[in-house]
Amino acid sequence: MAGLFHIYCGDGKGKTTAAAGLAVRAAGAGMRVVFAQFLKDGTSSELKILRGISNIEVLVCPKNYGFFKNMSEDVIREAAQAYGKLFSLAVKKADSADMLIFDEAVSAVNHGLIPEDDVIEYIKSRPPGLELVLTGRNPSARLLALSDYATEMRKIKHPYDSGVAARRGVEY
Repeated sequence: MAGLFHIYCGDGKGKTTAAAGLAVRAAGAGMRVVFAQFLKDGTSSELKILRGISNIEVLVCPKNYGFFKNMSEDVIREAAQAYGKLFSLAVKKADSADMLIFDEAVSAVNHGLIPEDDVIEYIKSRPPGLELVLTGRNPSARLLALSDYATEMRKIKHPYDSGVAARRGVEY
């Protein structure tokens, strides 16, 4: 089976949820999945379940750097090093996987925390059977041009706009 490249993007809820659902579906079909998460603190509820599935390996950054808008230049440099290592580790582990999910990698690319050229080089050179998924807002035209699937989650209405904070089990 030829591995295809998916992007889940947009300003709406559901990008990570879709990627996690795809990981569960793939694992249910006997596929080995690597799920690497960027720009989050590693405590989101879906990770607990994903970690409990034997053929899914979850990778997160060992340190939480917070929201990009609150990072100093020094923290941005440190985060870029850490996320670069996470990207490299996931790529290495994907050599023996059937699916690789880079959750929030599009956003990490947009903030300069992972070089887009490195991501594009990997997309083009990945093992031929590897299914690859990237999530995050505002993918570049270069990434979209390479994708086989591009799905946009568009926010029409969200409780956050009315002051309702993110809820455990629903938003994280």
